[in-house]
Amino acid sequence: MSTQSFSNELVGLGLGLRAPHYQDILQTQVRDGAQPLWFEALTDNYMGAGGLPLHYLGQIAERYALSFHGVGLSLGSTDPLDEDYLARLKQLVGRFRPAHVSDHLCWSSASGIHGHDLFPMPYTESAVRHISDRIKRVQDALGQRILIENVSSYLLYEESYLSEVEFLCEVLERADCYLLCDINNIYVSAKNHGFDAQAYLNKLPEHRVKEVHLAGFEDQGSHLLDTHGARVHDDVWALYRGALTQFGKVPALIEWDTNIPSYAVLLEELNKAQVLWDEMFCARDRTESGKDSVRGAEHVA
Repeated sequence: MSTQSFSNELVGLGLGLRAPHYQDILQTQVRDGAQPLWFEALTDNYMGAGGLPLHYLGQIAERYALSFHGVGLSLGSTDPLDEDYLARLKQLVGRFRPAHVSDHLCWSSASGIHGHDLFPMPYTESAVRHISDRIKRVQDALGQRILIENVSSYLLYEESYLSEVEFLCEVLERADCYLLCDINNIYVSAKNHGFDAQAYLNKLPEHRVKEVHLAGFEDQGSHLLDTHGARVHDDVWALYRGALTQFGKVPALIEWDTNIPSYAVLLEELNKAQVLWDEMFCARDRTESGKDSVRGAEHVA
């Protein structure tokens, strides 16, 4: 398999890579509107020795930068790290050289049984130490920093005495890792637990934020359910607008994991993100350009 012949740095807006869209992505005709500059692949789908998923991933990697996103490390679990999983992840990373490698600030297994979900951590100092140590071990094994993603949650532990964002910031600092900031997950958890989503964003260390996720949820009446299976909600778009101001040109992704729609629908959502991106940064660039022109005129004068 050929390797990428371009920089794997993530720039601008991307889409989650899903099997139903392989052919759409590989079509060469020019489309109107916003287009993805990179794709995020779910690493757990590509850890086999071969097959069509790896075949298509290789073709897409020749045309686009990649980010790898996983759900299988179970970083917060008290089970031993899955060394076989980690070895296969390292092999995959070495093969494709993605710009980012990420997983979640959660646990997924207990006593060797996988729950196939992303369970929140208790927000305590001992949990900070535990998951930070495991993140560092993963980073040592991969030879690079990883990104951790904040998860949506529906319960809190009685033992928790830190807030979610305090816990997250402590882990980022202790593990010296980066953040994949899921705006939708912040909004869902804020509504479910009654905290201020914007205040949460304001507390995040900007230098740690390397990627942003945008996705949809379902309103269950008593709570919001993070399905990643709907269009991005207007309130999440509004929160993202604030994130653009705070974090600047951090690469952002439209993520759609269930009830996967046509590729055209994803491009519509991408276009909404592009409009906000252009409103923020094109205006800023024009302002900066104007300031430079004034400085140049003053210098000539």
